[in-house]
Amino acid sequence: MVVLGIDPGYALMGWGVVETLGGSRMRLLGYGCVETRAGTPMQHRLRTLQLGVRDLILMYRPDEVAFEELFFAQNVTTALMVGAARGAAIISAAEYTENLYEYTPMQIKQAVTGYGKADKKQVQQMVKMLLNMKELPKPDDAADAIACAITHCQVGHAKEQFRMK
Repeated sequence: MVVLGIDPGYALMGWGVVETLGGSRMRLLGYGCVETRAGTPMQHRLRTLQLGVRDLILMYRPDEVAFEELFFAQNVTTALMVGAARGAAIISAAEYTENLYEYTPMQIKQAVTGYGKADKKQVQQMVKMLLNMKELPKPDDAADAIACAITHCQVGHAKEQFRMK
């Protein structure tokens, strides 16, 4: 099974593609960020994100797509912009498959590090170790997206409770 993990963002949308190899074995197929430039009109930034996700789907042909849910405690404006970016990514994924899932940041950290309040560095270290990478995945947005894909690969038959509704 091939899973595309997405960490929604407005300036940087992280992505990571992981393939399950049976049992707990996984292989990283690719990762990075879809980037938009500050100062560009919102509609153009959202279109860039939508097309970027579409291109990833066409390239990797994932069986399922896992999104990190949004969590913001303070900045409402940022939350709205990231929510719009997440929507653009969901539209691209939904045009391709109905197999869309979502996980909270705490669920992802728990699945990857064993601790739901792990910091970014701990997540990067565990992603590196779980996928036998030579270097830490960077930037953080890409590492978070890979962690999201890993989380989805690990939930097995319980995945239906994480299906996007």
